[in-house]
Order: sequence, then C-alpha cells, then structure tokens
Amino acid sequence: MKHFLRVVTQFFVFLYCKLLWRGLKFVVRKFTGRCELQRICYNNKHGARRTLKIESSLRYSKNELLQSALSVHPDKVEKTIDDIMALKKINPDTNPQLGISLQASLLQIVGYRSLVMEVEKLRREPYDCENSEHEDMLMKLWKELRPDIPLTGRISKQWCEIGFQGSDPKTDFRGMGLLGLHNLLYFAEHDKATALQMLNDSLQPKHNEINKPEWEQKNLDKAIGYSFAIVGINITDLAHSLLVSGALKTHLYNVAPEIPSLLHFQQTFCYLMQEFHRFWIEEDPSDIMEFNRVRSKFHRRILRQLKNPDMALCPHFSASDLHLVNL
Repeated sequence: MKHFLRVVTQFFVFLYCKLLWRGLKFVVRKFTGRCELQRICYNNKHGARRTLKIESSLRYSKNELLQSALSVHPDKVEKTIDDIMALKKINPDTNPQLGISLQASLLQIVGYRSLVMEVEKLRREPYDCENSEHEDMLMKLWKELRPDIPLTGRISKQWCEIGFQGSDPKTDFRGMGLLGLHNLLYFAEHDKATALQMLNDSLQPKHNEINKPEWEQKNLDKAIGYSFAIVGINITDLAHSLLVSGALKTHLYNVAPEIPSLLHFQQTFCYLMQEFHRFWIEEDPSDIMEFNRVRSKFHRRILRQLKNPDMALCPHFSASDLHLVNL
C-alpha cells in the first residue's frame, strides 16, 4: 500500500512539474506581460533570494541557451545576457534595469562555480616540504602566532604550542591540503589579535581551581579543550563542505555584489572559527573526545541559519563585530 501511495504521489508531482506548472507560467506571462526572469528580478531585491530563483529558473528551463548560461565564463556573461534578452524578446532600452539585474546575478552564479573549483584546487594540493613557498607560509604562521618565541627547528615539538599534533605540521595538512594552511595564515595575518586570543584561550586550564603551573605539570586535559591549528583545519573542512554542497550560496550571494572570491571564503572561515570558539565554550565539553559531537552540532546550527535566503554572515571582516546579520 505504501509503495502504491508513493507511486501515485510521484505521478502527481511529475504531472504538476511537467504540465500544470508550465501551464501556470504561460498564463501568468500572458496576464502580466512578463516572463519568469522578469518577474523574479522585479519582485526580489538584489541578493540570495533573487539569485537563487534565477539559478533555479535557468537550471530547469527547457531551453539550452538558458541552461548553458549557468556554466559560461565570467567574460561571456554580458553577451549571454544579450542573448537571453533577445530570446525572450525583451527590449533592453525599455527594460534597462533587467539586464543589470540579470548580469549581477549571473556573475554571482558563475563566480560561485569558479570559487568552488579554486578552493578544490587548493584542497587537492598537498603540502610539500621541498616547496619553498609552502615552507615560507608555514614559517609565517609560526611568527604570527608566536612572535616572541623563535622556532628552534623545522622539525620541533614547539609546533604543538600552536595546536599541531606532532613535531612536523606537514602530516596534519593531509586532509585539507594547502587550503588549511592558507586559511590559518589568513586568520593569523588579518585578525591577529583574535587569533592570538583564541590560541591563548585554548591553552588555558578549564577550571579555575587548577592553577596553570600545576595544570602543565600534571598534563591534565582541562584546557578549554582543543588544539588551535587542528581545529582550524577541521573548520576549513566544514567551510569547504558548506561551499561544495551549495549551502554557502545564501551567504555569498548576499555579501558579494558580483563574483564571490577566495577572499570571501577566507573571511567566512574566520567567522566560523570565532563562532566555533564561542560555541565550544557554551557547550562546555568534558574533554577533547567530545569534539566530533560539538562540531556536528555546530555544523547543523550553521546550516539552519543559512536556510534563510535573507541571512548572511557579517559582510565586514572585523572579528569584534563578526555576527549574523539579517539583510
């Protein structure tokens, strides 16, 4: 019986999508004198709400030109908009704002696709200790986070002081490749005060009744509870999954006027780092073994927030002001 009801439901959904919905769009166009793209642009302000609807309209269109518009090169966007206007028989002289709105949204769409490719390329590039650029970035990270303490050697237990697992950070970058290092260095360079504060917090005894010398001597797991660099790599993985799944479109379409860039992604990472730090303290886990549980809960919370098309992470990168804002 359940299988029969499922089949009937799927049939009516198919009927609605293929017949009723297209018929409804035809009637609405005749009644309003506007195509679907015009109605979307005129009825929605610039941002994720408009761009997501335009993206959906183009993706599910029967016309190949409209479908292919989603994958054009950014340099071809302007010509593509002209072709769409001609296809829809829309006079650009009498509808100047439509072309501007479509172009801005289409640049966001193809820019997001390019950003995914750029981020994925960084993620796939392994850390190479024979590459001087890679080594220079790693040394910069140490100097930013430990400005007053010289590193005794490239292979050193000192790396654990900034949250790596062993004496060679190279092994910790295997999951996220250079992307993890890029994000950590960006955070340390562009919001150094906050990065240093978070690093210091992560190394403090969790309970006031244990003083720091005693805590260090007993090696108790009573710090706020995480390794800064390892968490940074984990949050990079979280940001990457949000980007690849498309969940981050809401945020990026609201904060990037046109093409989302790697800078926007890195600023998002900085926001997620600070928010996770706050969330970890609020959750008050007993030890680091609860990290996966807390991370999963944090991930779900961010996903819920990004489901609102009018919601974006704070567009201005200042760690003291980073918070969710309703646009």
